[in-house]
Amino acid sequence: MIKAMRTAATGMIAQQMNVDNIANNLANVNTTGFKKSKIEFQDILYQNLRRAGTATAIGTTVPNELSIGYGTRAVATNRMFTTGNLQLTGNPLDLAISGDGFFQIQHPDGSTVYTRDGALKIGGDGTVVTSEGYRLIPEITIPEDASSISIGTDGTVQVIQFGSDTATDVGQIELARFINPSGLEAIGRNLLVQTGASGDPQTDIPSQGGLGTVDQGYLEMSNVDVVDEMVNMIVAQRAYEMNSKAITTADDMSQIANNLKR
Repeated sequence: MIKAMRTAATGMIAQQMNVDNIANNLANVNTTGFKKSKIEFQDILYQNLRRAGTATAIGTTVPNELSIGYGTRAVATNRMFTTGNLQLTGNPLDLAISGDGFFQIQHPDGSTVYTRDGALKIGGDGTVVTSEGYRLIPEITIPEDASSISIGTDGTVQVIQFGSDTATDVGQIELARFINPSGLEAIGRNLLVQTGASGDPQTDIPSQGGLGTVDQGYLEMSNVDVVDEMVNMIVAQRAYEMNSKAITTADDMSQIANNLKR
């Protein structure tokens, strides 16, 4: 019975983590460019009381094993990089990536980080920055006398300055892609960092090298589906409840065994 209690406890811990992950997905349902994640589980150890293929006394072998498992554990959170819905904003510096790729951002520590959040702004010195003030890579500077900004699907940034009818190129947006984007590490603020599991970034202009295109005046919303998350939460809650009942049942059986002498 003690084994059953500990095994069920691992199930309760796993489902608690599952609910925590679902809660984070739901909390970010309106976060621009957010990618939902899913926890993956695996069974732990087994006590093999009799292995399959063991020879019996009459010269035959048993066809099935006799083993008891010791529960489950969480092993990974798999981030789902499906594209979220695009929301029209009309803001010339709101950009959405249709397809594969990440915007490259310069972190204050000098490193390069990555994001799908295309809600860009113009800093005090004219450079294009994120909502946190981090600069876009490659750096793009908008002239003070720019009357309009146009960004093509290939990432070409053009402006029309006051007193002129001719568009002028002021920069080129580049995107990065990874062979394993699920290996990127989330650090908050809609930012991801490269890890050994993600592989090295492959950079190019939008629509080239397998990268998606850039849509001006749109933002990519979270890919969290509220209905799916609510269903997953109900399933996790019931699994948690069943594991708690397994602990209660094991405790009742232990109590019955203790009362046999009476």
